[in-house]
Amino acid sequence: MTFAKTTGVLAIIMVTTSGLAGCQTSRPPLATAPQVDVKRFMGDWYVIANIPTFIERGAHNAVESYRLDKDGRILTTFTFRDGAFDGPQKRYTPVGFVRDESGAVWGMQFIWPIKADYRVMYLDEDYTQTIVGREKRDYVWIMARSPRIPEQDFDRHVKFLREQGYDTSKLQRVPQQSESERAGTAR
Repeated sequence: MTFAKTTGVLAIIMVTTSGLAGCQTSRPPLATAPQVDVKRFMGDWYVIANIPTFIERGAHNAVESYRLDKDGRILTTFTFRDGAFDGPQKRYTPVGFVRDESGAVWGMQFIWPIKADYRVMYLDEDYTQTIVGREKRDYVWIMARSPRIPEQDFDRHVKFLREQGYDTSKLQRVPQQSESERAGTAR
């Protein structure tokens, strides 16, 4: 193919794809919590429900733990049992980076140099329940400081996600077992 033909083909592709991009419906920006006290946000969060990434499918007892490093990075440990409460334990250690002054927009890095979009969409005033999502509305996590939340809170969170443009039919509850329940099954 000659240079002129190659340039022409590239021009047609660029015009076609930019035209298609214009046909997509635009959505308003994803809601975020107005202010997140990052230090207060640190600690353990049980994953109550999610639209899972490929590594989380079938997760049981999923817990996301955050620790603020002295350099401002958020050291993260994500653990869960794979496929069952007694399944093999999986552990991932991405690093978070706060990207805005509100503390609600983060980058989460599993593999250098890619920092995935990570947004604290909702956070209750007691820092006991949160929703973390992504602008693409592909993945989301409803999390709490305890393994269970009241059903009316869960329903309210699902409604909020639907209003934000998430396909909530993809939302899956993550099975959680409390320490006492785990001790009871060990007998």
